[in-house]
Amino acid sequence: MDILNSLILGFGVAFSPTNLLFCFVGVLIGTLIGVLPGIGPIATVSLLLPITFGMEPVSSIILLAGVFYGAQYGGSTTSILVNIPGEAASVITCLDGYKMARQGRAGPALGMAAFGSFIGGTFSVIGLMLLAPWLARMATRFGPPELFGLMFFGVTMVTYLCKGSLVKGIIMALAGLAVSVVGVDPITGASRFTMGINVLMDGIGMVPAAMGMFGIAEVLTNIEQGMRQEVFTTKIKGLLPSLRDWKDSTWPIIRGGMIGFSMGILPGSGTVIPTFISYTVEKRLSHHPEKFGTGTIEGVAAPETANNAATGGSLVPLLSLGIPPNVIMAVLLGAFIIHGIDPGPLLISKHPDVFWGTIASMYVGNVMLLVLNLPLIGIWVKILKIPYGILFPLILIFCFLGVYSLNNSVHEILIMVIFGIFGYLMPKFGFEGAPFLMALVLGPMLERTFRQSLLYGDPLIFFKRPISTILIATSLFLLLTSVFFGLARGRKRLQKVLAEEEIR
Repeated sequence: MDILNSLILGFGVAFSPTNLLFCFVGVLIGTLIGVLPGIGPIATVSLLLPITFGMEPVSSIILLAGVFYGAQYGGSTTSILVNIPGEAASVITCLDGYKMARQGRAGPALGMAAFGSFIGGTFSVIGLMLLAPWLARMATRFGPPELFGLMFFGVTMVTYLCKGSLVKGIIMALAGLAVSVVGVDPITGASRFTMGINVLMDGIGMVPAAMGMFGIAEVLTNIEQGMRQEVFTTKIKGLLPSLRDWKDSTWPIIRGGMIGFSMGILPGSGTVIPTFISYTVEKRLSHHPEKFGTGTIEGVAAPETANNAATGGSLVPLLSLGIPPNVIMAVLLGAFIIHGIDPGPLLISKHPDVFWGTIASMYVGNVMLLVLNLPLIGIWVKILKIPYGILFPLILIFCFLGVYSLNNSVHEILIMVIFGIFGYLMPKFGFEGAPFLMALVLGPMLERTFRQSLLYGDPLIFFKRPISTILIATSLFLLLTSVFFGLARGRKRLQKVLAEEEIR
């Protein structure tokens, strides 16, 4: 089946009334989540998972994917008007977007953010459509050793790209792997690490863990910080950028789309890193770099294009290889598994309606987002004025109801609360949640492919297959070099402190 026929199939799925409705609901919720500071797409997708259990698989994926890329659109509104990123990927937009608003150019900033997001999102969908089937065909040649190497590489990259200490990132990844094996051994049927508690026989679910670590923990952190936002009040006019704005933004948008898509494919990069890289590239290439940070439109166009391009890029390894490159894709992987679908090399052949329907829905969703964002900016501004004291009780209620509806179990609410406290305390000690959740989701597949590989009868099989050897060797190289350079930096700091003490 060629791409044209596949797209016709996909649009047939996406344009069904039910899927159109879920696509609209997904992008609307995503935009709202992006607009509201302190509520991220990870917690939202986790919260919506129980609601999708009674839906068709393709409809649920369309809804959840819409929340993800919709949040990238909404985050720019908060960054420009409040100087608080509604979504992590919009952090860099604060630098120039808010300055443009202060200069009376909030309209062009919001308009360019919307158009850049649309162009970046569309570019990424085209790339996803062309690249994912090719990767899937390549991946059909993968055996258990190659799949193990690929998943090991994914967990390693997320750990390697941690903002803080690599050692703490490794600790979190190992903790996630340890939690993932709680329950019944899939091969022997023996219970593992359940401590005699029957509730743990089914293992620790990804949904309660994700909602606790990224939902409950976020609410607790915002309450502690006494979150306040002051919306910059100005008459928003001239949402359509001028010809000069388009002239200044054309190449930043093109480069931002390319950087975002290519970086989004890489495990661990997410949507944040591409925005910083695209902003830095534009500042380096600019004839007036001193204007960046003072309200230049290129500083809005490039990162907003990059973060939306990265969303489509991150779907490439998930749909074609079954490997989530970031945390939100790990949650989406959980949604696929819950609905009885294994994303990966056989997804296109076994579930073409899901694969091509999702791609076609992203075309439709990007158009919906462009139509929604510009006319509804006035409504988003009013929503921004809702006190967080009203929002957080509602968020907590939805979290409790969502987790309870999974299996009508109070124990899963308790698990969510425990992980919420865990997620709240982690940043205080310099730990990050991304390696933990990625390892929790990938742990069962990592174990399964490892044990399947050992059935070949050779414990060195991983280093006798070229692809698995390259992936594992690259992962170990990154980890070891990071540890080495970390020790070297620590030694230099120690020598500096000792030298200062001698001087005294």
